[in-house]
Amino acid sequence: MLKSGIVNQSAATHGNKGKNVGKRSIISDMDGVIYRGKELIPGVREFIDRLHTTNTKFLFLTNNSEQTTLDLKRKLEAMGLEGLTEENFITAAMATATFLHSQKPSGTVYVIGGGGLSNELYNAGFSVSESSPDYVVVGKTSHYNFDMIKKACTLISKGAKFIATNPDVIDPTETGFEPACGALLAPIERATGKKPYIVGKPNALMMMIAKKKLGSHSEDTVMIGDRMDTDIVGGMEAGMRTCLVLSGVSTRATVEEYPYRPTYIFDSVADIDPQAL
Repeated sequence: MLKSGIVNQSAATHGNKGKNVGKRSIISDMDGVIYRGKELIPGVREFIDRLHTTNTKFLFLTNNSEQTTLDLKRKLEAMGLEGLTEENFITAAMATATFLHSQKPSGTVYVIGGGGLSNELYNAGFSVSESSPDYVVVGKTSHYNFDMIKKACTLISKGAKFIATNPDVIDPTETGFEPACGALLAPIERATGKKPYIVGKPNALMMMIAKKKLGSHSEDTVMIGDRMDTDIVGGMEAGMRTCLVLSGVSTRATVEEYPYRPTYIFDSVADIDPQAL
């Protein structure tokens, strides 16, 4: 039987009043919600089956900008999850490229990040420059070195705008945690004295881009995530109902450290019935 840990029962009851069950749309984080590293979290297959059988519109959203939507689709297929398409995913790289295109179409960028980030920026019409780019864009990458930090700092000091895909300091893995984009931003911030504009969660902008892709409205959309400081606050600020799962970063104890609350708390997505949200 599915079990629910409702944190804000009055809000949940009020939010469902007068609505048709089955019309809810789901935006779900991936790292710590669907998988940890290379391991699928138990119950995910059944959760996705419920999304399909209830005709629930859904997107898997990730702050990780290293991978393309095709990479993510193939990653989940390798874990045994079939029936997904590239349209079921949105990444911080996609959101960053969409945002920058709206600001300066056909601009130039210096990129610190994985192939997924570079690919989305190219697709949005941006070209790479190491002399006088419009933007320095930083995302998570395992290929990070002092020369990149030095180049980024020099370009930012000359007037390039500082952009980051997300602020996450750590990402959950099957063995614990690893440094994420926020850890890479730190030395550039310290050296330049400048903060980046962050496009991904918790910026509600990424949530808005995701909702537009789904064709859904805030009051009919639920954000599922494992982080109070990105997933939950981002969903809340975008006007959505929120579900915190305890299979990733945040715990029941750390929830108490924040001045805001998720609508629901679940042990994992294995306990979520999309029609009951």
